Amino acid sequence: MQTIPQAFLATAQAYAPSAALKVKRQGAWQVTTWAEYGGEVRRAARALIALGVDAGAGVTIIGFNRPEWFVANMAAICVGALPAGIYTTSSPEQCQYITAHCDAAVAFVENAEQLRKYLAIQGELPALKAIVVMEEGDATGGALTWSQFLAKGDAVPQAAVDARMATQQPDDVCALIYTSGTTGVPKAVMLSHDNIIWTTEVATRMAGFAAGDDVISYLPLSHIAEAGVSMYGPIHHGRCVWFAQSQETLKADLLDAQPHGFLGVPRVWEKIQEGIAAEGAKNPPLKKKISAWARKIGLAGGYAEQEKRAKPLLWPLANALVFRKVRGALGLTRARILATSAAPISKDTLEFFLSLGLPICEIYGMSECTGPATMSQPHKYHTGKAGFCLEGAELKIAEDGEICMRGRHVFKGYFKDAENTALTLDSEGWLHSGDIGTIDAGGFLQVTDRKKELIITAGGENVAPQLVEGALKGIPVVSQAMVIGDRRRYISALVTLDPARVPIDAATAGSPARTPEEAAACPKFNAWLFTQVEQVNAKLARVQSVRKVKILPHELTIESGELTPTMKLKRRVILERYAGEVEELYA
Repeated sequence: MQTIPQAFLATAQAYAPSAALKVKRQGAWQVTTWAEYGGEVRRAARALIALGVDAGAGVTIIGFNRPEWFVANMAAICVGALPAGIYTTSSPEQCQYITAHCDAAVAFVENAEQLRKYLAIQGELPALKAIVVMEEGDATGGALTWSQFLAKGDAVPQAAVDARMATQQPDDVCALIYTSGTTGVPKAVMLSHDNIIWTTEVATRMAGFAAGDDVISYLPLSHIAEAGVSMYGPIHHGRCVWFAQSQETLKADLLDAQPHGFLGVPRVWEKIQEGIAAEGAKNPPLKKKISAWARKIGLAGGYAEQEKRAKPLLWPLANALVFRKVRGALGLTRARILATSAAPISKDTLEFFLSLGLPICEIYGMSECTGPATMSQPHKYHTGKAGFCLEGAELKIAEDGEICMRGRHVFKGYFKDAENTALTLDSEGWLHSGDIGTIDAGGFLQVTDRKKELIITAGGENVAPQLVEGALKGIPVVSQAMVIGDRRRYISALVTLDPARVPIDAATAGSPARTPEEAAACPKFNAWLFTQVEQVNAKLARVQSVRKVKILPHELTIESGELTPTMKLKRRVILERYAGEVEELYA
């Protein structure tokens, strides 16, 4: 058993000349070696001591993924502090809550935009000793630039950091992950060195990552999934991390990085799907026919692979004509594993990529078990199922259907919250997920719903909303769906539309609509959409059938507060915001 500083510094030494981090600045990719990465973490750790950061104090970090984020996080752990990431979309009030809750002594902010949030709340944070701006030149109001911060450590001997690291034990809490939550204030998940080291080592091995592999960092580092893949995972064998410039440049950055593995939350995969579909719609008729033929072969081949049967004879030809080109266009030529996590993904999206020879491996878990509880592998996956138990851990379904897990990946509890800890962790060490699921004869988990999100209709029948929502998102034009019906006479749904599909489907419907706003207001489009919903209903149980649908004119977004930072529906917020539309569905 090791602590994170022990594992990190050993890797920095073992892979000293190899590339550790790549970031694009002034139009070129700049490389930081493992030796340089280790040296900067040591220097930043000394700077934290110079600023008076004690062991056990909090350190907050808010900003898009960049080398300084990694360095600040690792340095905080080296001195025994507790780093806590904050989502970039957080309000000043949310920043104030987390910063005060974790007793933060130092706050790292990306740029002037994030700095303004802290300058607005600085007076409410008496424990805060310093604010450090990671983007050089953006420091005002007494904040330190990154170079000024590092310089603070030059007067502190390395022995002071070594002494802090020497007192750390693998079972000590070393980081806080604030859950985004669909309701209420976030809870702070306490993770130990061993939680992180053990989980990332097992996940790295199961995913098939190897020394020298490249990964791309673009999802929020305040979420355990991204932190595990790009920040903590590479300390096992020296992977190189490429930092995307932004969410908007991900396509171009993937083409540069050509990662050996790629993790996308469902909405990322859905947007890639929408992009491929939109490009395909522009193809000439012959190319469309070839693509449709290849996708049929691809889907049959994907299911044959899962069932350990031979793929269709023409699969290699379809691969050469279509699949290989799609991989190349996406920047995934070298990717050995494609994965999804953090929220439910529709079977339609999974089968879309399967039909292109791009099987997506589902991973199920939560912050409270350091990320993964189950994983699929490229050679062992079932479409629509969330993988099998992490090697060396335990998984069970409780009597009421709740998914429970136990092992070295299970967290230490919630920081300053014994009550919720006791509700989540039982006396036998089982973590109660709050999700409902089943485990098949092959050990594969299927998550069917959230325990607390089950809809109970006025007739007393239980409906799993996520199952129905996934089916609705199988309609190509539907981009998002939220099912309603708790204590109501029947099930209905709010949906948003894919702008790229609207003109295509509007033409089929005989509607003049060209935008989601126009489609939402067009009776012909609404009538046509409901014919698609009725086709979905035919595959559902009677109680699950959607009786009415309301099209929302705009997508639900993180910025509007309707989605969590991991793109889960904030059901309560959505119900309150669209209360009028919901009442129309039941008028």
